[in-house]
Amino acid sequence: MNILFLCTANVQRSKTAEELFRVLYPENAYKSAGLSAKYVTKAGSTLCTEEMLKWADKIYVFEQAHIERIKQYTKSRYIHKVTNLDIPDEYCYFQKELILLLVKRLKSLDFQ
Repeated sequence: MNILFLCTANVQRSKTAEELFRVLYPENAYKSAGLSAKYVTKAGSTLCTEEMLKWADKIYVFEQAHIERIKQYTKSRYIHKVTNLDIPDEYCYFQKELILLLVKRLKSLDFQ
């Protein structure tokens, strides 16, 4: 399965999720990206493209604003693939609390 994690800048949440789940569930393919060109450019990280959205079987975002950003550029074309993990932008990269929250949220969604 192809899994895409999207946050604002692809620095903290989505990057942590991609790397964590690559180790926990190596049978899947993972990518992560940011949805804000401004913050992605500032951080030197990866900006989400429509090709990434097409590639993904499942897309996990962290805020409702991320869903709205996807809709802004692609209408509802990929929304059926999107799940909001509802994790605020208050964690550092690989912060213990973020890892525990990611595992808890994805386990409740029967992530495999």
